[in-house]
Amino acid sequence: MATDAATPALRAALESDRSILSRQLDELGVGNLVGSFDANFADSSQVTAERGETEALVATLVESLRATERALAKLDQGTYGICEGCGERIAPARLEAKPEARFCITCAAKQR
Repeated sequence: MATDAATPALRAALESDRSILSRQLDELGVGNLVGSFDANFADSSQVTAERGETEALVATLVESLRATERALAKLDQGTYGICEGCGERIAPARLEAKPEARFCITCAAKQR
């Protein structure tokens, strides 16, 4: 698990990230992507391109939100900061830079 001294700051960072990601998804109207585009717009290829860009952004935001929520659950379970690949502790500097990290830097490099 992450060091006890760092845990409150990491939890606060994760909760802040969760709030920001949720707000961004709400602003994009995730439940109503179709309604956010003008079907009568003259250039249907532009509408299609914009829809694709928005859907890609939504997918990225949803994955980030899931990773953040997974990290918060690990904090609650006492398993936060443990690499899912090798079982070793994730370096504090990595967790500070990427609080939702699931893998140590070595195992993350193997995932690519």
